[in-house]
Amino acid sequence: MKRILYTAAALFLLQACGNKADYDATGIFETTTVIVSAETQGKILSFEISEGDSVRVGESIAVIDTTLLVLQQLQLGSQRQSAESSRPDIAAQAAALRTQIAHQQHECERQGRLLADGATTQKQFDDARAQLSILNGQLTALLSTLGKNNTSISENAVAIQYQYEQVTEQIAKSKISSPLTGTVLVKYAEPGEYAVPGKPLCKIANLENMYLRSYFTANQLADIKIGQAVTVIADFGGDEQYEYPGTITWIAEESEFTPKSIQTKDSRANLVYAVKVAVKNDGRLKIGQYGEVRL
Repeated sequence: MKRILYTAAALFLLQACGNKADYDATGIFETTTVIVSAETQGKILSFEISEGDSVRVGESIAVIDTTLLVLQQLQLGSQRQSAESSRPDIAAQAAALRTQIAHQQHECERQGRLLADGATTQKQFDDARAQLSILNGQLTALLSTLGKNNTSISENAVAIQYQYEQVTEQIAKSKISSPLTGTVLVKYAEPGEYAVPGKPLCKIANLENMYLRSYFTANQLADIKIGQAVTVIADFGGDEQYEYPGTITWIAEESEFTPKSIQTKDSRANLVYAVKVAVKNDGRLKIGQYGEVRL
């Protein structure tokens, strides 16, 4: 009877040990995803990618019609050229007055010599100097007016140049490139449709570098740190599991209530901390797949 009791107790302990969780945390596989949207409006001329295609960062994936933008750019270029050509030639317009001033200067000097010899009157000398002062005032006013006109034309040309550069930037943004290297998950538009700024065109995800968003209890925080190497176990259902080397890259600073889809070693724990574990994907891992972490 004692042997039977000892045997039953041993079997119970073995069963209890066998049921012990072989993981320290669980979570869901995620990755970096980007929704690529249109930044200009117009008809989509080209959008040849398909769902499941691989794209590289900077690769052109769509082209939006830029006919109106190009015409606007040409118009602004003509306006800028017209503004520049209307710039006054200050030296040429002031040349006549400068000639008169030089001549009047010589006249004043001559009148001064005649006055010294008593061959002219003081009034004639004063009149010559007054005429020189008038010519100098006219030159100053002319230069001021031409300078203001030149400044106004320059400011107008700069404003047109800014508009020109804005249109040029819009034309550049009409050629949409992939912001990252990854796989096209969803395609929201097709060639021939009309795009407006902010309209989603496709969703791209980096499936090569994934991470497991797992959850640890407060009691486990002392055992984990950023940069720590861990083992990630991907569950494919049934007994099919694969292990991957992983690295802890992020630990949440605040706790949160345990998500309903997450299991923890301590079933009594209500608050957990989210942790990201970076994993290199061999092609089998999928977004939303269940996984486990073993420290």
